Amino acid sequence: MTDSNNSDEIPTAGISTSRDAADAAEKVSSEIYDLIGIKGKASDTGPGVKECGDKDPEKYFQIFHKWSFYSASASQLTGVMERLKSELPEHGWKVVDYGPDTSKNQNLSLTADNDAKKHSVNIAHFAKRSSPKLSLMVVSGCYQVPDGQKVERF
Repeated sequence: MTDSNNSDEIPTAGISTSRDAADAAEKVSSEIYDLIGIKGKASDTGPGVKECGDKDPEKYFQIFHKWSFYSASASQLTGVMERLKSELPEHGWKVVDYGPDTSKNQNLSLTADNDAKKHSVNIAHFAKRSSPKLSLMVVSGCYQVPDGQKVERF
């Protein structure tokens, strides 16, 4: 999500209430869940609200939605990251980082941005855990609350 020349700057996501923005992040997570394309179970965690860089925390916020996906069997997760790397771009995502992380287990990690949806996702495959899983973090761009409203934190 880059809409400026400064890649460290958080892109603008528009004007929204915290609740509506959280609903949008859950919808993005649900679409990614569908793209995983295997039987499994997602953790039941809701989105949260965080500050938006150094902008006024009374007016600006980001939504994050951290969740995990557990497949029915560990072998089902084999190849899912490679498939996501090829399928996410077909759904408006741009893969900006892909490869093993720096941990001892060298977990495979993927980061993708969707400029149209104003969200980014990081997906990590923890293949060497006793119960292998995908860990996902969906993060929105920077929202501004409508005039006269305050950021609702949850």
